[in-house]
Amino acid sequence: MDRPLALATAVAALVVVFVPAIWRYARTMITIVHEGGHALVAVLTGRRLRGIRLHSDTSGLTVARGKPRGLGMVLTLMAGYLAPSLIGLAAVFPLAAGRITLMLWITLVLLFLVLVMIRNWFGLFAVLVVGAGVYAVTRYASFDTQTIVASLGVWFLLIGGVKPLFELRGRRLRSSDPAQLASVTGVPALFWLGLMILVNGGCLAYGAWLLLA
Repeated sequence: MDRPLALATAVAALVVVFVPAIWRYARTMITIVHEGGHALVAVLTGRRLRGIRLHSDTSGLTVARGKPRGLGMVLTLMAGYLAPSLIGLAAVFPLAAGRITLMLWITLVLLFLVLVMIRNWFGLFAVLVVGAGVYAVTRYASFDTQTIVASLGVWFLLIGGVKPLFELRGRRLRSSDPAQLASVTGVPALFWLGLMILVNGGCLAYGAWLLLA
């Protein structure tokens, strides 16, 4: 992918993330990845996944049964905010290699796995809308259009993975994943918040370097 396209889609992603009227709706896609991250790590650490709920205010909830403490619980709680940035960084490599169609089909598979665990109507609607959009691009769009959409999606995940962490203030922080991590581990919520910002910021910086270098 050439640098002008990478720059153009980066600017477009910045607009999506930092224009409130757009971010209000686009943030639901970050929530889908966030809750999918919780669900995936819950399953990988041996917890029993009960379901995922997505709400119209862009919040979400993943319910899983298992030990209330321990490494599995810590990893599950951390996975939500880290998932968009880590998946965005992982997607940089097939994007840079030109494996765009493969990348889009993998996205559809991941969306389907989230879909089967959705337990409310708004969540079902949101995942179906995103999945239908990805499928339409995969099935009917030209390769150039697929490249533009894939690049915009990668930048959106990388940038959109960082922004929600800076929105965690006051009451939001007290009811957030970092606060739950503090309850489970005894380590202050600000430590976990700082760690997540460091990881997601690193993913953004490295992903930008790979796309623009």
